[in-house]
Amino acid sequence: MKKRISVLAAVVLAVGFALCLAACGETKDDTVTVTLWHVYGGEVNSTMNALVDEFNNTVGREQGVRVRVDSVSNSGVIHESVLAAAYKEPGAPELPDIFVSYPKTVLALPDDDILVDYRDYFTAGELNAYIPEFVEEGTVDGRPVILPLAKSTEILFVNKTAFDRFAADTGASLDELATWEGLYAVAERYAEWSGGKSFFAHDYHFNYFQVGVESLGESFFDEDGLAFGPGFTYAWKPYAEAALTGGLWLGSGYATEPLRTGDVIASVASSASVLYYSDVVTYMDNSSEKVEIISLPCPIFEGGERLVMQRGVGACTVKSTPEREKACTIFLKWLTEPERNVDFVTSLGYMPVTKEGFDYLPAAIETLTDPMYASLYEAFLRTRQDYTFYVPPQREDYLSLETRFEKTARLRLTAGRVQYSEQGADVTDELLHTTLDEFKRSYGN
Repeated sequence: MKKRISVLAAVVLAVGFALCLAACGETKDDTVTVTLWHVYGGEVNSTMNALVDEFNNTVGREQGVRVRVDSVSNSGVIHESVLAAAYKEPGAPELPDIFVSYPKTVLALPDDDILVDYRDYFTAGELNAYIPEFVEEGTVDGRPVILPLAKSTEILFVNKTAFDRFAADTGASLDELATWEGLYAVAERYAEWSGGKSFFAHDYHFNYFQVGVESLGESFFDEDGLAFGPGFTYAWKPYAEAALTGGLWLGSGYATEPLRTGDVIASVASSASVLYYSDVVTYMDNSSEKVEIISLPCPIFEGGERLVMQRGVGACTVKSTPEREKACTIFLKWLTEPERNVDFVTSLGYMPVTKEGFDYLPAAIETLTDPMYASLYEAFLRTRQDYTFYVPPQREDYLSLETRFEKTARLRLTAGRVQYSEQGADVTDELLHTTLDEFKRSYGN
């Protein structure tokens, strides 16, 4: 009798254990597992990986979908890996079900028809919930193939502690930084006040001209390359003058670095670069100072349209089977639900991708404990309200045009600064013309 009770108890325990496993979420036999390559954090400490785990343990479990992260890298590595896989290069990995991408990756594919058209899985209403310019950037040959997940834009970061010292002596105002004309005028005054130090650094000189010229109602590009119309000349003058007189930083590298070392006190950079800023400036003599870094919307030209660059990868889904494709879109819809998307982007310095997501930002700002992040998201709200997001053209030569522009502009203006320092302010007007002519000639098309 004892033996029978023991056997019965064992059976009951085994059945109970099996039921517990099922109730606690053991993977179903028909679960569809899809793979993901992304750029958000490291393998160990990643906001995206944490969200993937949350999805797998909740909605994914309920709907028979599991997402497996196979790669966490940067966009350049993923670009190369995707192309190697798509072109079936020896030793290349298989394409994942989802990878993050800029349009340049899609344009370089042997056939963009290998990607899912999101209109097959999203209703028109669902797609309309996203910021229109974000969807437009991910539309290639009329097909929405890159779904926005998190977006950045260009923001003016200011070391307010240092600016306040400068303002106390000169009467300068942060309001002057709302326009490019005002910012460059302040940059010249700062160079004079500081004994020749640069005021400002721009991460992407190409973007300054591209967005600026377009905002003035002209085309920055033509069929052969760059148009170099009157709008370009207008944008060149204050930019070059600040460079010649020392107010504009012309060093290599990202604009975050000279702000961190006190070599400049303002920079225009990707909003996501907030991750690399610090509230401590360490100077060349190894002394340091605690500072307040604030964010302002990107400057515009007086009388120009309020345009601002948008940046950031989106998600591409590789065509496979209807079951796998649907599984991918279940995850992507979950990830971009407005409130969840806000939680995701506010940990990374990005913007939400839906209209409703921006409605959640004021409440989210109240929960931010870092004043630098709170200032950034206040600037995002102003940007969303007052600006139009610029959509760069999808050109196969876009990257080569950008790379050549950055190099040529810095070289020509660095040479011009040497001439200015040797010959003095009397040659300013002459140098403004000669540097522009030399830039055009050196750049070519």
